[in-house]
Amino acid sequence: MTSPLRLVIPTLFTIAAAALLATTARAAPSTGSPFYGDTPDKNHPWAIHDQNRPQPKRVEPGTFSSATVPGKPPSDAIILFDGTAATLGKWESDAKPGVVAEPTKWIVKDGALECVPKSGYIRTKEQFGDCQLHIEWAAPTAVQGDSQGRGNSGVFLSGAVEVQVLDNYNNPTYADGFAASVYGTNPPLANALRAPGEFQVYDIIFRRPIYDNGKVVDPGYVTVFCNGVLVQDHTPLEGGGGHMKRTVAGPFPEKGPLKLQDHGNPVRFRNIWYRPLPTRSIIDGSNGFLTAEATTAKRAEIAAGIRADAAKLTGTAAMLRLAESLVYENDAATAAKVDALATAYVASLKTLTGPALEAKKDEAKSVLRALVYLAKFERLPATSAPKVALAEFSKAQGWDQEKK
Repeated sequence: MTSPLRLVIPTLFTIAAAALLATTARAAPSTGSPFYGDTPDKNHPWAIHDQNRPQPKRVEPGTFSSATVPGKPPSDAIILFDGTAATLGKWESDAKPGVVAEPTKWIVKDGALECVPKSGYIRTKEQFGDCQLHIEWAAPTAVQGDSQGRGNSGVFLSGAVEVQVLDNYNNPTYADGFAASVYGTNPPLANALRAPGEFQVYDIIFRRPIYDNGKVVDPGYVTVFCNGVLVQDHTPLEGGGGHMKRTVAGPFPEKGPLKLQDHGNPVRFRNIWYRPLPTRSIIDGSNGFLTAEATTAKRAEIAAGIRADAAKLTGTAAMLRLAESLVYENDAATAAKVDALATAYVASLKTLTGPALEAKKDEAKSVLRALVYLAKFERLPATSAPKVALAEFSKAQGWDQEKK
C-alpha cells in the first residue's frame, strides 16, 4: 500500500525545484541560489547572490564619438538633439518665470546646434532630474579672446548646476571656471580638451541634492568624463552655484530643464541625449541599501511574492520555496507550515529503501541544506525536529561523508 505521505510529496522535483538546485545538465542558467550566501540584514533587503533580485534590464550599447563623427546613443536614450531641425523643437528660449517662452533663435548648422550670440540661453522643454547626460560641443575654430572670453558657454543641469564649457586649449583661466569644472565649485582633475573646432565629449552623471524639511538628506553629486578622461570624480554639490557665488545648501528642484548658455560665442553642440537614473536607496533600495524601516517593508514585499509563487507549486518544490520566504520575513505561520511539510518529508523518506531511496539522495541533501541554513540564521530553531531527524537519517545513509 502506498503511504499517504508519498502521495502528498512527489518523488520527483518539479521543473522549478530543478532550476533552483541546478541538478540537471540542461537546467536553466543560474540566477542565484537559495540558502547560500548571507541573508538580508537591517539595511539590505536582498541576500547575497539572491535569485529573487530583479535582473538588470537589457540596453543595447551605442557607439563612441570621434572628434569629427558623433556616436550612436544607447537604445534607451532620450534624444534631446540629433543634428536635425526636428529636434530643435525640443528647445525654447530661457524665459523668466511667468513669461511664456519663445522658440529659440539658435540655429542648426552642419548637424550642430549653434549659439547665436546675444540671443539668450536656451532650455529643453522636457524636465528631468537624476540622469546620465551625453553632450558634445565645439568652440569656434577661429580663436578669439582669452580666459573666459574664448569659446564660452555652459551646461546647466536642472537649470541650476553648471558644468563649464570653455576653450581652454592653451588658454589658462581661473581653475574653478575651467572647462569641465563644476563652475565656481570644483576645478576639473585634468585638462583633456582637443583643439578649437574639434568636438569635445562630455559624459555626465548627475545626482541632484535631496533635502527634507530643510535638512540635507543627500548633497548630490556630479561625475564628468571629458573625452573619456575622468575630470569630476563624484563631486558633492549641496545646491546650485553661479557667477561669483559659492554653492549654498538649500532646496533643490526634483526636476528641471537642461540649459545651454549664451555667453556671446558661437559655440556648437551636437549628439545630446540622456538616460534617467533610478531614485536613490533611501526611497527604493536601487543600490541595495535602505533605512531599517524601508528594509523591513521591502523584505515583507519580497517574502509575500515568494509565498505567492510557492502556492503555484507542489510537493518538495513548494516546501523549499516557502522555506525561502523565511529568509526575508520570519513569519510564524509560514515557519510552522514549513516545519510540518519538512516533518512529513522526513517521514516519507524513511519509508523508502534501495534504488528508490538512492534516487532521493540529492533531493534530501538539498532539503537538509535549507533547514540547516534557516537554523543557522535563526529562521528555524537550532533544535528543529525535522532538521535533526533528517541530519541523523543522512548520516546513517553515509550521505554526509560524500563530496558536497
